[in-house]
Amino acid sequence: MLYGRDSATHRTNHAPRWEHRHARSRRSHRTPIRLPLQRPQLPKSPRVCRDAIAALLQANDLHDLADTAKLLVSEAVTNVNQHTDTQLIHIDTLVRDRIATIAVRDGSPERHPYPRDAAPDEEGGRGLFLMRELAYAWGVTWENGLRPTGKHIWFELRDPVHE
Repeated sequence: MLYGRDSATHRTNHAPRWEHRHARSRRSHRTPIRLPLQRPQLPKSPRVCRDAIAALLQANDLHDLADTAKLLVSEAVTNVNQHTDTQLIHIDTLVRDRIATIAVRDGSPERHPYPRDAAPDEEGGRGLFLMRELAYAWGVTWENGLRPTGKHIWFELRDPVHE
C-alpha cells in the first residue's frame, strides 16, 4: 500500500504527490508503473532490493534517479534488518510523470524512525539523514490507524530535468 488517506503519517519536507505539478509534460500520458517487491530479511536483501529498483528506474529512462534510489533503498532495507524482527521486507515502487515514490514496509510499529546526528567515528546512523537530504520528500506512514501493525518509510525522487 502506498500512502492511503486513512493512514497516520509523519511527514518531512513535502507530502508525497501522485500528481506532479508538471503533469502536462511530454511524458505525462505514460501509464504509471508499479512494482511490488518482497524479500526475506537476509544480509543480501539490501543489494537485491536496490538493484531491482535501480533497474526499474533505468528501464524507464530515469537514469539520474537510479544512484540515489540505490543508496536510499539500501539504507531503508538495512534499517529494517538492523532494527526490526520483520521476516519479510515489502517494497512498493510507483513511477509516474518522472517521479519515483518508494516505500519500504516493515511489520514493526513500535519504533519511530528519525534522523539523528551520528558521531564522525560511527559506522552507522546516517540513513535517514541521507534520506532527508537527498529525497524530494520522505516520511513514515503507519498501517491500520490507532493500533498499527507496521510502518512504511517512504521517499520521493524527482527527475531534476523536469523540476
